[in-house]
This record gives sequence, structure tokens and C-alpha cells, in this order.
Amino acid sequence: MSLNVKSELALPRSHPEAQGMSSSAIVEFLDAVRAQELELHSFMLLKEGSVIAEGWWKPYTADLPHLLFSLSKSFTSTAIGLAVSEGILSLDDQVVSFFPDETPSEGSPNLLAMQIRHLLMMGTGHAQDTMESLGKSANGNWAEGFLQQPVEYAPGTHFIYNSGATYMLSAILHKVTGQSLLDYLQPRLLTPLGISGATWETCPRGISVGGWGLSVTTESIAKFGQLYLQKGMWNGTRILTEEWVAEATSKQISNGDNAESDWNQGYGYQFWRCRHEAYRGDGAFGQYCIVMPEHNAVIAITSGLNDMQAVLNEVWTHLLPGMGPAPLPANAESAAALAERLGQLSLPAPQLAVSSPRENEFNGQYQLEENSLRLETFSIGFDDNEATFKIKDHNGEHPFRSGRSAWIEQLSRLNDGKEQQIAASFSWRDPDTLELTVRYLETPFCFTVVCRVEEEQIALESKPNVNFGSNDPIEIKGARVTQ
Repeated sequence: MSLNVKSELALPRSHPEAQGMSSSAIVEFLDAVRAQELELHSFMLLKEGSVIAEGWWKPYTADLPHLLFSLSKSFTSTAIGLAVSEGILSLDDQVVSFFPDETPSEGSPNLLAMQIRHLLMMGTGHAQDTMESLGKSANGNWAEGFLQQPVEYAPGTHFIYNSGATYMLSAILHKVTGQSLLDYLQPRLLTPLGISGATWETCPRGISVGGWGLSVTTESIAKFGQLYLQKGMWNGTRILTEEWVAEATSKQISNGDNAESDWNQGYGYQFWRCRHEAYRGDGAFGQYCIVMPEHNAVIAITSGLNDMQAVLNEVWTHLLPGMGPAPLPANAESAAALAERLGQLSLPAPQLAVSSPRENEFNGQYQLEENSLRLETFSIGFDDNEATFKIKDHNGEHPFRSGRSAWIEQLSRLNDGKEQQIAASFSWRDPDTLELTVRYLETPFCFTVVCRVEEEQIALESKPNVNFGSNDPIEIKGARVTQ
């Protein structure tokens, strides 16, 4: 089997059977994912410290970073573990002790009792996530917004998933070190693991948001999981203490009683416990770092999907039974089948009609009515094998090329003014309906824009593949701009 070997990367490559893994089990997993139409963007499986299978669904590629959402939390937790080992912090430190100016003059007993460990375990005592309140804080002072919220329960007694708590971990580290999370982690974690090009979103005051916003490659996710699997050791050097790894990945607080849910198995320090004695960091829309100590395995996955449990179910159903403790006999047929599956991974551009007799009628620029996406104008221009679209919003005008039922990859600032790699294509649903598809290749997001033109009027419907809110299409109307 030919693996996607990249000599500049530190993780060794091997064959599944050589590391006690059945190739056919990996094939079954990939087939199940396809059959259920689960949109995976990348997959990397490590066993016994070696990458034994890896693949990217084209147009996603190995070199591009991917937005991790809440998988970022596990990296923030790791920074706290490093600070504890250096004596900079203690898990018993009171949260309010770091923010004397932001703490209410008459703080409640529950607030005053809150410690760093409670932030880590999502046991702050809040009845709901604090993030909405943080975003509304005066002068962008998120720490003050957090400390102003009522703390209904005694810290350590009540689990609530609380991204605001993770932000506070980042803010505390920033206070005591004067460094951002990335700057603090660079020499201690990222450089030793060979993780480069990481970026992290910040709050209005320039503090890393902690609970989300980190972007790294799939291989970087895999390295992070392997470090934890190796109990903090990396290439013979101790990065994390073994005690921290054990504590961070153990159940620190109960979070439900559904035995069939991987979100009800207990929570550690920004790590979820899983069924089958595994644990993981994960992020919205299917970003996973799954560590399986009993099988000496790590699985890194990036995705763009809503049903995160469905992917874990396929891991337990297909990959888990294929893992053994000793090398297996070589199986040429299974190896060939796996190589074929990995080589064919793709998310094809929609294959509808490539042209329409009304195509020339769509050419032109359209002034859009006020809309929630804050789009101002929309332009279309067709060529033989592609079309050029221009979208103007509050960040300026963004031209991009789109292939006829084929992806064209390019850099764009369509995503809130941030330069990122996109892939765009267009097809015709029928002679009157143009469908434009744009994939943001460094995120889970893909947008489908349906365009109709009648008598100089344009009607657009924009629909995301995944979203925190409603997935209903956003309708936008406009009129042709006459030259």
C-alpha cells in the first residue's frame, strides 16, 4: 500500500498490519462514512506511534490548517498544565485573585470559591454558558463580564459546558506570563512537536480566546494526541508531566448518564471521556482528537457536519474491532482496497448542467437590498470554462473564479476579510437557476448560493452546510446596475 509520506514531517509512517491494525477495518470505516454521507475533510490514524492511514477529501489538503473550534480547549488546558509544572500557577488558585479590578466589590461566596481547577473541569458553578455575556462586556473586557455573572452552584458540583471558563484560563495565563497562548506554547509545545503556522483568534483586548479559534493542520492534531498517549513524552524528552496527563484526561466531574453518548462519560480538564476507555478533545462540526490508550492509537479527524456522535459510532463499530496488540499477517488484497479508498477520497463539485441558454442574461452587477450577511453588490461574468463572481461587503470587493462543475482553488478574503484558501464551482440546476458552491478549505464551512434572475431583478438564497444557528437559507434580493 502506498501511504501519503511527507519526509519533512516528524511522525513515522507504517502499514496497518505491521502495527496490529486490520486494513479491511479502515476500509469499512471509510465506506460507512461515505454511505452515511458524513462530510469528513481529513482522517489520520496512528497506531503504535506510526501513521498507518491518512487521507484528505479533495479539495482539502494536508498542508492547510483547519479551524478547530472547541478542540482548541485541550490546547489551552495543556498550557495551564505547563504553567503548573513551572510553578507559575496552582490549580487551587482563586480565579478572582488574578482580577482584583474586575471582581465585584461584594462577590458571592460561590464566585470567591471558584478555582482554576473549576474552570478546567467546566464546574464553575454557572447555570449556563457565559460566552454571550462576555461578548457584550463594556470596553471588550471579557474577564469583567465573566466575573459579573451569577454563580448559582458551589464550584465543582455542577457541570455546564462553558467556553467563557476556557477564556478565563487564557486570560489568567496572559496575566501571569504577559504572553499570549501561542507565544507561551511555542517553545514549550509547538516547536518540540514540529507544529508550525498555528494561529489563534483573540478577544477585543488581544487575549487569545482559548475556547475556540485555534487553527492547525490535521497532522498537528495527531501529534498533540500522540503526546498525550505517550503520557507527556516526545522523542525522549518530557514535555508534560505524567501526573498532569493522567489528571487532565481522567473524569473530574459527571456530565450525564446516557451510556450510549460519548458526551455523557465524564469530563476532565478540557478533555471529554469517551466510551471504550478512550478520551478526546473535540470541536464543533466534527473536529476530533481521539486517544485510545488501551489500543495505543490516536485518530485525528476534521469535518463539516452536525452529527458528531455519528462519526464516533463508526469509529467504535469499524475501527475499534480491527485493532490488535500484535502485528497481523500481510493482506495484499485488503491493502490494495485501502490504498484505492484513500486515493479516491473527494468531495466533488456538484455535477449538474454545465451551461444554460440564459447564461448571458445573468451577466452583470446587482445592487443588493439590505441583508443579514451585509452583502452590498453581487456580480457575475461568464467565460468558456469558468465564471468570475464579485461580492462586495463591508470589507471591500472580493472577486473569485468558479469552475464549471469543477473546483477552482484560490486565495480569497470572502470570510470576514481573512485571507484563506477557497474552492469554488458553479452548475445549473435548470436553465433558470444557477448554483454557486464555495468551500472555505481552512474551516468546516461550505456555502451554496442559488441565483435566479428575472426582468433585471436577482434573487439569491445562501445556505451553509453547518451553522450554530438555523440552517435555513438566507434570501437576498437586488436589482441590476445599469451602466
